[in-house]
Amino acid sequence: MKKIAVYLSLILTAFASNSFADESSINKSLSKMGLKAESIAPSQLPGVSTVLTTHGVVYMSNDGNYLLQGTLYDISGNVPKNISNQILVKKLEALKNQMIIYKAPKEKHVVTVFTDITCGYCQKLHNSMQEYNDLGITVRYLAFPRHGFQHQSAKDMQSIWCSAKPNKSLDAAFKGEKVSPIKSCEADLEKQYDLGLKFGVQGTPAIILQDGSMVGGYLSPKDLLAGLEQHGE
Repeated sequence: MKKIAVYLSLILTAFASNSFADESSINKSLSKMGLKAESIAPSQLPGVSTVLTTHGVVYMSNDGNYLLQGTLYDISGNVPKNISNQILVKKLEALKNQMIIYKAPKEKHVVTVFTDITCGYCQKLHNSMQEYNDLGITVRYLAFPRHGFQHQSAKDMQSIWCSAKPNKSLDAAFKGEKVSPIKSCEADLEKQYDLGLKFGVQGTPAIILQDGSMVGGYLSPKDLLAGLEQHGE
């Protein structure tokens, strides 16, 4: 009996050593690619860790020898579910107090849009806000200054996010009205922009669904609603 217990102990020790990430090896491997881990956590795949890097989510073998980049889906249910960006969704929700929100009176869906006031399609999306809301779609905005933070548009967006009535200020900006300068506030646009990069945003508008999936580009209210319903949101 004692021999069996020792044998089982050895098996469990070996299993444990293969089940947990070697964070040192993972960090070393990432550094070779110019990446840095912000967090390392177990994934839904055996022997693989979910790693949030400065450039988004990747998957790495626990020994740090293999890296996989792409979307991981849970297909156990009726509708495939994006589980790759669950870490980013948590970070997104943590910024809710910095969002400019246009809430639907009869909310059925919620999307978060990375926007830029100099973007023509962002303006087109914003001009249809009433229709999105009427269809039950709440739109939440985060800033993504696509021209960089030295550009006047970034300074204007900082002022909009810092204004006493940000919704009214954003409405005016999309109508082409001049933005009244406000120096600073608690709204951290660089943090918003950085999160956009982690989601893989390369242009605006970028629409993030509640499961973390991203729709790049403008969608009309009816097309967005159809996409959300098809996606099972």
